[in-house]
Amino acid sequence: MRDYWLSKLFFDVQHNAADYRADRAKFLARYPVKPELAAALLADDVGVLARHVNPYLLRFYFAASGMKDDEFIRRLKASAPAESAPAEAAPGGGHG
Repeated sequence: MRDYWLSKLFFDVQHNAADYRADRAKFLARYPVKPELAAALLADDVGVLARHVNPYLLRFYFAASGMKDDEFIRRLKASAPAESAPAEAAPGGGHG
């Protein structure tokens, strides 16, 4: 589910990245972000934040906050749910 205030913060960081990087806590205080999302912001928790904002805003936010793109992609991939193994065919269920 998208979070309006987190999305608004991400949008605003794009235009005020230097202020954000200079004092994250002060910048965050301007927004009524849920405590668990504020903690995720301070921890740069890509996986938690990804579930609450548009993917484009997420990527722009982390770029503006100073995270290198390769690190962002690594964290995003690490947070993705593991793919399940393909189901094996039931005995006698094959064609032919």
